[in-house]
Amino acid sequence: MSTATPPAAPGEPKTVSAWTWAFRCLRWSTYLATLITLFLILHKSAPPSVQVSPQAAARAEEKVSAAAQSTSRGEQATLRLDEAELNSYLASHLSSAQGVATSVAAQDTPSSSDDSAAAVSPSGIPSGTDVDQMRSNVKDVKVQMEGDMVKAYVVFDLHGKDMTLELAGKLGASDGYLKFVPVSGKIGSLPIPQSALESAVRQLMESPENREKLKLPSDVSDMHIENGELVTTYH
Repeated sequence: MSTATPPAAPGEPKTVSAWTWAFRCLRWSTYLATLITLFLILHKSAPPSVQVSPQAAARAEEKVSAAAQSTSRGEQATLRLDEAELNSYLASHLSSAQGVATSVAAQDTPSSSDDSAAAVSPSGIPSGTDVDQMRSNVKDVKVQMEGDMVKAYVVFDLHGKDMTLELAGKLGASDGYLKFVPVSGKIGSLPIPQSALESAVRQLMESPENREKLKLPSDVSDMHIENGELVTTYH
């Protein structure tokens, strides 16, 4: 004959099993981890200190133009841009692109729509649609070069929320395509695990829709970072 556990007497505290405590701790730990992850993703990291000036942008334009003239005459040329020249060149061209994009958006986007709320996955991995929006809504790019390493700091708009992406690695060229070997990365203030970073970059660079976008111009034979400079070789 089985003996039932007698009910707790009135006023006597109920006994909570170890399994119940374990489940509660796991549940609240999951909530806490999700909140911390979201906070780190949405918390923008501080931008690196880089020099940007109209004079550096003008020097970069002159170097690019000189390299183009040499290749048009069938001569080999090597283009070298230091950190100030590269950042100034990127800043000037990004500003021009943003001006065109803003003008087009003002004509094509209905003023009644309001999708400013940021929808970010707790895992920190953007969806394919998010990646397309990041690429088309880049607001700022800063590049640091040291030795043969490049560090890129990107500010992009994702569903109306400014977010940051940091990538560090080695830049190169292989079989006529741009190649990037990641070393570290962060979304906001959240470090991206190395395995996830390598997998994401590999999928990005090997996907058919991005493959042609990474193809170097036919007259470019090599591109890499050397002694803190971007070196592009034309043939």
